[in-house]
Amino acid sequence: MASQYPELKMITLDDGFELSFQERLILRHTRHAPCLWIGTGTADIEMFRGNFSIKDRLNEKIALTDVTVMPQPSGWTLRFSRGDTAHAALDISRDDGGCLSLKLHNEHPGHNRIWLRLAAMPADHIYGCGEQFSYFDLRGKPFPLWTSEQGVGRNKSSYVTWQADCKENAGGDYYWTFFPQPTFVSTQKYYCHVENSGYMNFDFSDPDFHELAFWEDNATLRIECAATYIGLLEKLTARLGRQPELPDWVYDGVTLGVQGGTDVCQHKLDTLRQGGVKVNGLWTQDWSGIRMTSFGKRVMWNWEWNSELYPQLDERIAQWKQEGVQFLSYINPYLASDRALCEEAARHGYLTKDAQGKDYHVEFGEFYAGVIDLTNPEAYDWYKALIKKNLIDLGCSGWMADFGEYLPTDTFLHNGVSAEIMHNAWPALWAKCNYEALEETGQLGETLFFMRAGYTGSQKHSLMMWAGDQNVDWSLDDGLASVIPAALSLAMSGHGLHHSDIGGYTTLFEMKRSKELLLRWCDFSAFTPMMRTHEGNRPGDNWQFDSDAETIAHFARMTTVFTTLKPYIKQAVAQNARSGLPVMRPLFLHYENDAHTYDLKYQYLFGRDLLVAPVYEQGRSDWTLYLPQDAWINAWTGECHSGGENVTVAAPLGQPPVFYRANSEWQPLFASLRQIAAQ
Repeated sequence: MASQYPELKMITLDDGFELSFQERLILRHTRHAPCLWIGTGTADIEMFRGNFSIKDRLNEKIALTDVTVMPQPSGWTLRFSRGDTAHAALDISRDDGGCLSLKLHNEHPGHNRIWLRLAAMPADHIYGCGEQFSYFDLRGKPFPLWTSEQGVGRNKSSYVTWQADCKENAGGDYYWTFFPQPTFVSTQKYYCHVENSGYMNFDFSDPDFHELAFWEDNATLRIECAATYIGLLEKLTARLGRQPELPDWVYDGVTLGVQGGTDVCQHKLDTLRQGGVKVNGLWTQDWSGIRMTSFGKRVMWNWEWNSELYPQLDERIAQWKQEGVQFLSYINPYLASDRALCEEAARHGYLTKDAQGKDYHVEFGEFYAGVIDLTNPEAYDWYKALIKKNLIDLGCSGWMADFGEYLPTDTFLHNGVSAEIMHNAWPALWAKCNYEALEETGQLGETLFFMRAGYTGSQKHSLMMWAGDQNVDWSLDDGLASVIPAALSLAMSGHGLHHSDIGGYTTLFEMKRSKELLLRWCDFSAFTPMMRTHEGNRPGDNWQFDSDAETIAHFARMTTVFTTLKPYIKQAVAQNARSGLPVMRPLFLHYENDAHTYDLKYQYLFGRDLLVAPVYEQGRSDWTLYLPQDAWINAWTGECHSGGENVTVAAPLGQPPVFYRANSEWQPLFASLRQIAAQ
């Protein structure tokens, strides 16, 4: 059965149908193997400090075995049923831009669950679903999509995760993420994006189908195809939005995470610069004050300059900026309940409410905070004005726009939409608030904010992502290694700018950041779009960038590498802004015919012409990596390789495995890195 679009085809079967789009089988339905199920469930969602326990009290799940196909001008309407007990409709159409639209709707008011099975082939690889830390290829597992804390350890077989679970149910699992997104890319060269924001579970376990579960009574899917993965990302990012180019100062060195006051900042800046470190900025998350807790040093969530801790900060910011050093601060969408700004927000009615209509306050770890109701236009504008006045007018060139994933599902919002439905959308709304503050003050392109939480819409409004709160250890699921698949999965979800805390953040259960870990993380970060350090939640337990002269010299060398690559990184960032091609890229984007590249999650292309394979194991002096077939040159030794095989290379500290394409237009720039290595 043909539509007006030849690439969209419906074949009716004796007891069902097959739907194909651009020669890809999308849906296959028979009475014995239905593609659509509906049901009724009651969500049981409990939050404790951003960690969620999510259960579904499922009352029924009904396979809709019967289907009637009704042609429409741009496609078909399918009416699914199971006798007289359950009904659902699926509208299939193609828009003028070439996108396939699937709109599902339960026709019984009591049904609030949908399961749709998209056709698959056993050989398919699947990527995306936002920022995934444990897996890059998602095939073979279910991935619940819910923004939350990423978890401590994130592997149920690890001792650290067990400890965190015992203490606060905070250990997490492989799918826990700050930035989920209902978008996946198939190696059949199509993407599928779901426009909903409620809880979903994308299950890629079955070899013959992908089961998408929606905790709503409707769902809208968009599917587009392309001849190449690069073309596919261009289409995806055209739909979701793209990040603008970064401020030029980002490429001029490392942003030092410093706490403790104006004099501490100045002292550390002087020490690092005297040691030859290229410093582009000072990031002080405690600019608004400090709150000490059992977790460690926390920020005072009252977003005003604390002049006692940071005397003469306004004058010093102007001085540093003249010296080419920017000042960055911190903010999140919550206000400490025991501070003045929260009291002001409460007086105006700007906080979300509880069931009794009172202000909702969330326990954040030995203190409480009110939640700014970003769905209230007056509250949204008030908070945006606060950003303009207290951060931008102070002279901040950037800030960490933290959190966003803590919206409780039992709070009540101004717009009347269930908090369960708004929960995933919340961090994207928070990003939009920050973005508009820059846009309306003319600071886009000059000032940078970076976020850890995200969802659909973050592509357009979140200028830069960071990977969140990795452990200060070598674990695959929550240490240095986990940042690499995080960046690559986010790239395949349409966000191409990503970096991480150098050395990690979370210091618990006798973890301590070692000197080796910090230096290896520094090596890796020199080949990302931004270099930035963090002291961690327990600074005294961690090795820091100024802990000894050798560490300072290491940062001097690697920030020189980073600044040397400035023109190359800038053009990669510009390409991301122009076409959606990410800066950190899976190898198969450029080597589609190399089957081995589809399984690589711990190495990446940095732009088109640099291949990076970070060392993420303790005590290593060599490293084995895969080079696709091409003409490659070792950035540190000048040795040539033809690729198509695994190679083992020396990998001392300060020389992470990096190769460049011999025929790159940037070859002279890359060759100059050998001079830095020799110093």
